[in-house]
Amino acid sequence: MAAITRLLKPSPLSLLFKQSLSTTTTAAIVSDIESHHHHHHTPNFSDPKPSRNFQWVFLGCPGVGKGTYASRLSNLLGVPHIATGDLVREELSSSGPLSRQLTEIVNQGKLVSDEIIFNLLSKRLEAGESKGESGFILDGFPRTIRQAEILDEVAEIDLVVNLKLREDVLVEKCLGRRICSQCGKGFNVASINAKAENGRPGMSMDPLLPPQHCASKLITRADDTEHVVKERLRVYYEKSQPVEDFYKSQGKLMEFDLPGGIPESWPKLLEALNLDDSEVKRSAVA
Repeated sequence: MAAITRLLKPSPLSLLFKQSLSTTTTAAIVSDIESHHHHHHTPNFSDPKPSRNFQWVFLGCPGVGKGTYASRLSNLLGVPHIATGDLVREELSSSGPLSRQLTEIVNQGKLVSDEIIFNLLSKRLEAGESKGESGFILDGFPRTIRQAEILDEVAEIDLVVNLKLREDVLVEKCLGRRICSQCGKGFNVASINAKAENGRPGMSMDPLLPPQHCASKLITRADDTEHVVKERLRVYYEKSQPVEDFYKSQGKLMEFDLPGGIPESWPKLLEALNLDDSEVKRSAVA
């Protein structure tokens, strides 16, 4: 772990997000940081161009679409999308030292301990660093204050994006989730049309229907029942509220209310992050 602390040094972006995002817009911070660079930029001789490390965390309740948006941004920015659930699944399918221990935990329906998660995460970040990865987007982690504190010792997090969605829409979305039992891809059969109420705008989301060859092989996750979905949300709110407050107090939290499905939300999210699809591609190539 100590190794990683050295590797993941504060990047230009960490300066950028040290200020509270709730009080200033990202655009303002970026122009601020640019003028900051003009005045007191200490040259870094080893690296002619300061590398733009993105060390971001995506929070949001189960089913909000963290994975979708995190993986889209990961492609756009050229940094890996790391979901701790995937790390656990990869370890389970390997013959690694932890796989037997993990199999027991998972089969008993227990939660994987922080220690194991950090062990896997540290390994993954070290591997990435040695391959020259310039950051990461963490998805669905940390989930508790303790995890957030340990993560702070391991890495310098620049920005925490908290994705939010109306609860009634979220429940409907979770109940519409389907998985192809053959290829494993996820789809959604829900056609959502929520009315505007209590000052909340209405929103609609088109279903994400499977191609014909998957249509007959769709299955529903056993835990996607209304009772379980609502319970998952309750537990999430209880546990995650303190994590949101933890990052808010560090001035790193950006709340983002999803205005609808991907077509409506993606351009707005890029705007909120002060990113532009074509611009990022250009700077990545330059």
